Amino acid sequence: MPIKIPNGLPATETLHNENIFVINETRAVTQDIRPLKILLLNLMPTKIVTETQFARLLGNSPLQVEMELLQTATHKATHVDSAHMLSFYKTFDEIKNQKFDGMVITGAPVELMAFEEVNYWDELCEIMEWSKTHVTSTLHICWGAQAGLYYHYGINKINLDKKLFGIYPHRADYKNSMLLRGFDDTFMVPQSRYTTVERADVEKVDALKILASSEETGVCIVTTDKGRQIFVTGHLEYDADTLKKEYDRDIAKGDDIAVPKNYFPDDNPENAPNVSWRSHANLLFSNWLNYFVYQTTPYDLDEIK
Repeated sequence: MPIKIPNGLPATETLHNENIFVINETRAVTQDIRPLKILLLNLMPTKIVTETQFARLLGNSPLQVEMELLQTATHKATHVDSAHMLSFYKTFDEIKNQKFDGMVITGAPVELMAFEEVNYWDELCEIMEWSKTHVTSTLHICWGAQAGLYYHYGINKINLDKKLFGIYPHRADYKNSMLLRGFDDTFMVPQSRYTTVERADVEKVDALKILASSEETGVCIVTTDKGRQIFVTGHLEYDADTLKKEYDRDIAKGDDIAVPKNYFPDDNPENAPNVSWRSHANLLFSNWLNYFVYQTTPYDLDEIK
């Protein structure tokens, strides 16, 4: 089934070229079907790249999905043309009276700041509180996961000695989770962060269950009992060249950055990156949409509580 995205969104051509079934708003209104309404709060500076990455994963499912793009009103995007934001993004005030089947909160390059120092923190807290009564299941990614764990459960992040950077093997701590249905015993996850959360802090919270982790990267996937809130510390949505672009950027800035682990063949940046996470990325989002959104959400969105 297709993903419905706004008319003219730049992601459309990319997704068509990848054989992902896309329909625009004009065509969607002629179909007698209620698509899953998924809200994407995009906190990344690379708006177009990020919205394309998530549209790709949300569209690779038998379910019809309508993606709504959300921005923070208290932070002005500086890495994308303002016309793009005005054309395709809404603010919280514009959607707060609506309800959604699912929501994704992306990462953000602010992890070395205290949460309260982030200029849109108060607004993000308002959105996360609102999601508890207006969204069936919310998927938090990387810094978004750390922010969610801090806001909802008081679990603070801690700084790492060096950047966690590369593709790392992970294993299921709880193999019976429907979110991990079909996963291999070991699966690879891209990581790119300077902070983490302590496993012991998560385990102290009875409402949380650790689904997957890694000896090298720590906790990876955490969920509440019924999956109303899901936290993923890595970036399964990343493109093949995302870490390469981050590496090249950091080298150009003169940063002391290591070659991303398990990424370039022979650890040689001249070699094309080896993609080892794509199948599990698609599986994670398909499982989330199916088991935690589609099979849980009421047909009448007004019944979400």
